[in-house]
Amino acid sequence: MSRRAPPVWHHQGMAPRFLTLADVAETLNISAAQTYALVRSGDLPAIKIGGRGQWRVEASALEDFIARKYAQTREFVQTHPFGADDA
Repeated sequence: MSRRAPPVWHHQGMAPRFLTLADVAETLNISAAQTYALVRSGDLPAIKIGGRGQWRVEASALEDFIARKYAQTREFVQTHPFGADDA
């Protein structure tokens, strides 16, 4: 996967408010198809903009999604202890 040059505002210390699906896929280390599926399922909120209907994910929505996944993982680990079936 080739890395794209960061937008100009990164050099000015400002993070972008909206991310492309490619940006999200890279951040989560998943495929573009998996990212699209998260958006289409409603699990990851996004908006369609422009004449060609390109998807954008707000950076704060991505951070909220990640926080939810951490919480879900913690709950799973607590309710499914590793090695509990081995005792």
